[in-house]
Amino acid sequence: MASINKVILIGNLGRDPEMRFTPAGKPVTNFTIATTERWTDKSGQKQERTEWHRIVFWGRQAEVANQYLKKGSSCYVEGRLTTRSWEDKDKVKRYSTEIEGLTLQLLSGGGGGGGRGDYAQPPVDDYFDSRPDPVEQRGGGSEPDIGGDDLPF
Repeated sequence: MASINKVILIGNLGRDPEMRFTPAGKPVTNFTIATTERWTDKSGQKQERTEWHRIVFWGRQAEVANQYLKKGSSCYVEGRLTTRSWEDKDKVKRYSTEIEGLTLQLLSGGGGGGGRGDYAQPPVDDYFDSRPDPVEQRGGGSEPDIGGDDLPF
């Protein structure tokens, strides 16, 4: 039986993207986006719940995300859920669950960009160029520092 691991999000960045490079020189960009659910409860009170999602893009899309996205920007992200682990400086095993981005579409300038949504769209159809090499992503025992545990709130 086949399985599917697909995540689709539309949200706003909680902080500016952060781009780094693997030891092999491949770009990786991390950012968080917020999605907010709004509803009216049984008593007529408006309710709201915000979820924060960690996003990571590799390769050319990492460069595009870093160049065009800013805190407050609205974007569409499609990818897959991944969990990575590493040992911190105290030898404690840590885990991080994030969305490995495969498709990125810029929806607005956010953060003072006027929200016009008129940025040049990045190339999003070259699936293999946006993914890390498996050895760079998970191998060698030393995971690149691409996220940390800092949330924007």
